[in-house]
Amino acid sequence: MSIPAPAAAPPGTPPDSSEAPPRTPVAGGRAAWHTATVADTRPETPTARRIELDVPTWPGNDAGSHLDVRLTAPDGYQATRSYSIASSGGSTRVVLAVDELPDGEVSPFLVHDLQPGDRLELHGPLGAFFVWTPPETDADPRPVQLIAGGSGVVPLYAMAAAHAAAADATEFRLLYSVRTPDDVFFRDELTALASAAPALKLDLVYTRETPDGWPSAAGRVTKPVLDAAVLPAASRPRVYVCGPTPFVEAVAGWLIEAGHRPGDVRTERFGGS
Repeated sequence: MSIPAPAAAPPGTPPDSSEAPPRTPVAGGRAAWHTATVADTRPETPTARRIELDVPTWPGNDAGSHLDVRLTAPDGYQATRSYSIASSGGSTRVVLAVDELPDGEVSPFLVHDLQPGDRLELHGPLGAFFVWTPPETDADPRPVQLIAGGSGVVPLYAMAAAHAAAADATEFRLLYSVRTPDDVFFRDELTALASAAPALKLDLVYTRETPDGWPSAAGRVTKPVLDAAVLPAASRPRVYVCGPTPFVEAVAGWLIEAGHRPGDVRTERFGGS
């Protein structure tokens, strides 16, 4: 796979989807470089694309893991960016959902130019801190609160799907802040999961435009909105927060103010792409 040579990224450019977790291989899958073949792509939102990859050597990954995508230009220039994985388990089919950053090096190519049959270099699976595992490998019975901003829902969707696939009775909640109804990632899948799994509760907050008949006006997540929607600190939930850096920092601060223990709040932030 080759790409037109982009301008060199400035030193220290952070990865696409996360910066916080140390890059430790997930349980059951040692991180390595893999060659992936694009099996399918389709629009996810007006600015994002879902990408399904066949990776014969993929060892499987926990829900919430991420990977690196490396593209090489004809002149040898390489650009590597990190993306959350929307799938989990032992399958060799790996699903990404990439949102375009118009001035980015990698995401515009993945969103607009990538075609079935193309090949990509992947490094992973990565991440052991920001993951959820089913009951047979995780004895922690506490409820789980997921909080997403925009495309930060990708690893949290993987957790919700894995939770449903495991028929886990642990209480799960997802608070998802998104600009408009058209910008919801995995809209059909999340709706189906919330309808079929009584242990999963989905709360959507629209910041710019709401669906017709929506019971509340558009607006950002605030501390009162957060306090009303998330599991109380007294229930000691494990909390996973993913989204743009300002969103994650504000939400994490409000959670600590509300009494959640810092060690129970795990965060992942966006970077450049």
